[in-house]
Amino acid sequence: MASAYTPGLTVTRATVVRKVRRLPIEGEVLVREGDRVRPEDVVARAFLPGDPHTVNVANLLGAVAQDVPGHMVKRQGDPVEAGEVIARSRGLFGLGAREVRSPITGTVELVSGITGQVTLREPPVPVEVRAYIHGRVAEVMPREGVVVEARGALVQGIFGVGGERSGVLRVAVERPDDVLDAGDVRPDDAGRVLVGGALVTAAALRRAAEAGVTGIVVGGIVDTDLVAFVGHDIGVAITGEEDVPFTLILTEGFGPMPMAERTFRLLRELSGREASINGATQIRAGVLRPEVIVTSAEGPDSLEAPRGPETAESQAAPAAALEVGTPVRVIREPHFGRLGVVTELPAELVPIETEARVRVVRVRLEGGEEVTIPRANVEIVSGEPHDGRGLGPGS
Repeated sequence: MASAYTPGLTVTRATVVRKVRRLPIEGEVLVREGDRVRPEDVVARAFLPGDPHTVNVANLLGAVAQDVPGHMVKRQGDPVEAGEVIARSRGLFGLGAREVRSPITGTVELVSGITGQVTLREPPVPVEVRAYIHGRVAEVMPREGVVVEARGALVQGIFGVGGERSGVLRVAVERPDDVLDAGDVRPDDAGRVLVGGALVTAAALRRAAEAGVTGIVVGGIVDTDLVAFVGHDIGVAITGEEDVPFTLILTEGFGPMPMAERTFRLLRELSGREASINGATQIRAGVLRPEVIVTSAEGPDSLEAPRGPETAESQAAPAAALEVGTPVRVIREPHFGRLGVVTELPAELVPIETEARVRVVRVRLEGGEEVTIPRANVEIVSGEPHDGRGLGPGS
């Protein structure tokens, strides 16, 4: 039997999640191996140097450069406040005295008798790394960070915007093909992660921002509404750093797209539990998927052990065999986001519109339509197998 390997999305109620929490520069690790942590706990901290400010003291005092050290009221290493005098000249017979005041609050870093300039530096900027999930510290990387491990449920999406957040899950619609509209967002949804169905409307996005919602997980969104939400066109590199009021995760694609039944069913089962979410997405090299993680506050050993086909060893879905009967999702136009099942894996190379010859796969999409797609344009959807006749709501 022909076979291929392709990355896929994970949707599972029980897996081992390992999250590397690393500082951008060396700093201090604040927890020990074996400690239990919560999403908001700071596990490591470092300090980035503050911005430098150069003050030409020689010019401001009308002095020669070599005399500047003798005019300094503040010495190298001294703290200063904004507006505080750092240098002073008395003038001739006390006449024409001049003063130089600090433009910032910070520290005197350097006094130069060669250039006559003084360098002031703003206070260090703290950089903190939080645990992100409920779990246990499985490994400590001295001065760098930690690895947090937990057992729990994991749902990967196909696209997202916004960074790491956490909140209690609430399923806001009845069915996976329902539209999440403004009326489905409640005033008491502040801090919650709302689960929608096939689509989230622009009105719902605005209402969610006003209510203080932490995140929305939904099947699809109209692309123009997404651009309006983010404030600019989305690039093709990586998302997750957008300045948005909450994190948005799409599980299926763009346009009205009913959330996969098993994804909706799992999220409904997890309703009322605290979830950690991250919209960061990178589809090309170094695949990164948006995710919803629900682990136990009691630690990685307190949840039910993985069983059956939903067992996994990490939050990232490994490359898996592409075979006849494998459930897949299309990740390129013109069928972007649609679910299907593999019906054939032709061995020969087939020419495509770009005139390149590539390996392809025959897929039966939901509704019964069969299409031929380059193998690089599909990804495996892990979970219970199906024959392609029951894709989508009601399967």
